[in-house]
Amino acid sequence: MSSDLFDLLKPHLHDRSTLTNDQHTAAYLNRLHTLSLSDLTNTEPESLQHAAQSHLRNLQALSKRSHKAVISSYSHLANLASLLPGLRVESTKLHEGIPDLENAATEFAKKYDRSTENAVLDRRKKAMLLARNVDRITDVLELPTLLSSTVSSAQNAATATNVASSSTTTYASALDLHAHIKRLNTLYPQSELVGDISKQAEAEIDKLATILITSLQSPSLKLAAAMRTIGWLRRVAPDLADDISSTKSTNSDSFGVGSQKNEDGALGLLFLNCRLYSLHNTLGALEPLRELAEQETSRRQTLSSQTKSTTNGFGVQSERYLKRFIEIFREQSFAITSMYKNIFPSGLPTAEGLEVEKASQSKDLLLPLPSPLASFTLHLADLLTDTLREYLPNVTDQSARESLLTQVLYCASSLGRLGADFGMMVALLEEELATDTDLSTADGDAEKEWVQVMKKHRVQASRLEVLARGVGTTGRKASMEVDSQTS
Repeated sequence: MSSDLFDLLKPHLHDRSTLTNDQHTAAYLNRLHTLSLSDLTNTEPESLQHAAQSHLRNLQALSKRSHKAVISSYSHLANLASLLPGLRVESTKLHEGIPDLENAATEFAKKYDRSTENAVLDRRKKAMLLARNVDRITDVLELPTLLSSTVSSAQNAATATNVASSSTTTYASALDLHAHIKRLNTLYPQSELVGDISKQAEAEIDKLATILITSLQSPSLKLAAAMRTIGWLRRVAPDLADDISSTKSTNSDSFGVGSQKNEDGALGLLFLNCRLYSLHNTLGALEPLRELAEQETSRRQTLSSQTKSTTNGFGVQSERYLKRFIEIFREQSFAITSMYKNIFPSGLPTAEGLEVEKASQSKDLLLPLPSPLASFTLHLADLLTDTLREYLPNVTDQSARESLLTQVLYCASSLGRLGADFGMMVALLEEELATDTDLSTADGDAEKEWVQVMKKHRVQASRLEVLARGVGTTGRKASMEVDSQTS
């Protein structure tokens, strides 16, 4: 029925080519069969017109809303005809290249298989490990620089006035850094990087030890600063503290002889050498006075005894030099000896050590080693006596000579309180000076001069001792009794 109706209406249609007898057309024609004549003439045209307007508004809204997409789709659709052949060519190439890709993938998998040893994979693993730990490695590489800056800060603090407050933290930081580097070297002994860092750290620690040793040579060194410095040296250079003690214990065990333990090692010798260097530098400030005394020595050797005795003011420069020399020597020697006894109490000779020394001398003359302080005090006494032997003959004034010898006795007694009295060496010096051909006094006169100086010194020492006791009024009686006894 619908086909017949379509054939009937086909001559009246405007565009016959666009209309075909499809499903939608057949459905509309079947709907027309159901309508009455009045509906076909009255309502159906209005319905068609309303539907046409609704479709037109929808098309307008769609074109306004999606005109860009429609234009883009149209342009892509226009290019689709040229793209499809190229796509087919490229897909053909891809299809042909798949076997080569499979072969290359298989070869790559065999080459970089983790189950076998591969140098390339090892390098990549190391590179990845380095990338993950780059921050830690940077911190390790910065350790020598940090230690160097810490040592430089310690050096600057050592040259400053307030060494105690500014250098303690610096020394502690440097030692902590060095301990950390040594721990790394112990954990990773095969690492060349850690080995190089350890060598740099050892060089910086040696520099720190040099700074500490230089601070021991300071003329204004006090006991507290010296004890702190020796304490730091025990940590910075432990080999110095173990040198002598290990040698003694080895020798003693090998010969079956016990010896006095010295836990300070070579630090005592180092301390005495530094203080001796400081003493020589302090005495070196008297070089102008010594040159004048040398001139008097030259004049004394050229002049005869009678001419020298009649010359007014002969030996004044030597007296000034000796007076200043003895003052500095007395102060520095007492300070050095007292500081050593306070810092190194274990290195001092004891009664047990003397008994062991006597027992060991009967078996081996080389054991045990003497106390460094004993040899040092002998060296100080020789230094003073050599100076007196050289310049004391220039002093011809009797009162000046007695004053100098009294000053020497006070120096000997001050060291005597520390167990290093060398007063009898002055008597030997007087005997040597008495045999000098340049002196005008005889042997008996020289002995008389020495006896007088000793008597005056004992009287003055007794008076000072009485006054120090605080006897009061009875002190005068005691001093008078001392005078009567000595006279």
